[in-house]
Amino acid sequence: MLTSTTIQRRQSEIRQNLAELSAKDAPTEDEIRNMDTLDKEYRTNEVRFRAALAAEDTERREAGAELETRSDREWRDLMAGFEMRQIAAALDHGYQINGRTAEIVTELRTAGTYQGIPVPWEALELRAGETIASGGPDPIQTRPIIDQLFPGSVAAQMGGQMISIDNGEIEWPVVTQGASVGWQTSETGAVGAAQAFQTTDKALAPDQTLGVQMKITRKALKQSGAALEQAVRRDMNSAMAVEMDRVVFLGSGADGEPLGVITGAATYGITSTDVAATASWSAFRAAVTRFMTANAATGPKAVKAMIRPELWNYLDGIMVGDGGYKFEYDRLAEAMGQLLMTTNGLAAPTAGTPDVTQSLLTTSAGGVAPIFVGKWGAIDLIRDPFSDATSGGLRLTALATMDVTVARPAQLELLTGLELG
Repeated sequence: MLTSTTIQRRQSEIRQNLAELSAKDAPTEDEIRNMDTLDKEYRTNEVRFRAALAAEDTERREAGAELETRSDREWRDLMAGFEMRQIAAALDHGYQINGRTAEIVTELRTAGTYQGIPVPWEALELRAGETIASGGPDPIQTRPIIDQLFPGSVAAQMGGQMISIDNGEIEWPVVTQGASVGWQTSETGAVGAAQAFQTTDKALAPDQTLGVQMKITRKALKQSGAALEQAVRRDMNSAMAVEMDRVVFLGSGADGEPLGVITGAATYGITSTDVAATASWSAFRAAVTRFMTANAATGPKAVKAMIRPELWNYLDGIMVGDGGYKFEYDRLAEAMGQLLMTTNGLAAPTAGTPDVTQSLLTTSAGGVAPIFVGKWGAIDLIRDPFSDATSGGLRLTALATMDVTVARPAQLELLTGLELG
């Protein structure tokens, strides 16, 4: 029993005894001494009770934090034992899935409908101990799902947030009009008229499905163990990472693709500024200033920029025009929060005299991600036993349902017309 509860019960007993003694018209000396003793004990217990509450508050917070993270840690520990090779063997020759892998597959089937065998997104993590590039995730760490799946993803580094959705559509109400402020102009005057609290919904819908196909040869299937495990993970991871980065920014919104941030800048209401001049730090500085005046960023370090390698190549060869000894790229890199180079998230420069490229700037205001990427359920892994039957191979198709939306357009800006010459 908690100390504070024990003290409370004792205080209740003391109050009852004092009530009985105080009701007597002519208490004896012993009763008077008893009242004095009980009064002193009551006051002492009040101090002890406050101290106990302070100590137990810390314990409650620690216990609450443990309860909040326990389920995540248990799921992560369970996920660490998921084996892709069991899935491949089950699809190839009907192998009976067992252990943690079977438990996870059963759990996913109860939450959704799948044609094949459901594979959790976390299963595509590149596990510790593999020969991979530096910066790969440690599966025992708790990080956003995009970072776990694709540590080098430009969408993740530009502030995109992955949202897990079991089924149906999901919307986020974003405030467009809120409280009003005003000063009283006279002693009896009003402080201003109130305005309605308004929001607009940002929806994610399961209308786009990404398919990834892979072939596993008979030799690979016979190499039971870590070799097949790593090969499947790496192959699916790289294929999905590249395509996800492309559609988040350049998705056409047609032919089954979601509408990307850059392609749909006008639709999402993102400010697009045509620089129509030689690329320089000043063009980015003006965009950062617009972020700050719109209260979307507190300074240039809060802004991230996505650029093409061709822009880096140009800016890194142009000296600053104020007589300094720095290149334009140096000024840009020093001032901005992060510069990300990609050939996948931005279209190639438009050929001309000179060539013209573009750049996307983002910031996270109030902890709200500028881009939401929704994923529905798990990855549906389906077997095709016929296409490679003559060679004894196995062809797999992985289906993932995803969508993209922009939370607040004010947190993004597109710079176009950056001339490379």
